[in-house]
Amino acid sequence: MNDNFALTESTYYILLALYRPQHGYGIMQQVEEMSGGRIRLAAGTLYGALNAMTAKGWILQLPVEYGSRRKDYTITERGMKVLVSEVMRLRELVNNGEAVLGGELPGPEVD
Repeated sequence: MNDNFALTESTYYILLALYRPQHGYGIMQQVEEMSGGRIRLAAGTLYGALNAMTAKGWILQLPVEYGSRRKDYTITERGMKVLVSEVMRLRELVNNGEAVLGGELPGPEVD
């Protein structure tokens, strides 16, 4: 299976959030915080993404404690490789953009 492609922002942030094991609500909070509020994951979207990433072997659902409904997840070695590859891809994009623009990037007030 080829894991070498661009990730969606949501997938990228979910993998980042799972650098340390976490439950669904914690993931939603951390993604919103890391994205500066731009990305707010609905529960259905999050759990759909978690199921897809589990099927790909990028994350793992940790064993559930008896009587608990809380599901914790963690990133796998394969998922970490996907995440690192994406960070490198994004770094290349930024470096190329800065090289072309000559370091003269507009401030945040520009539309």
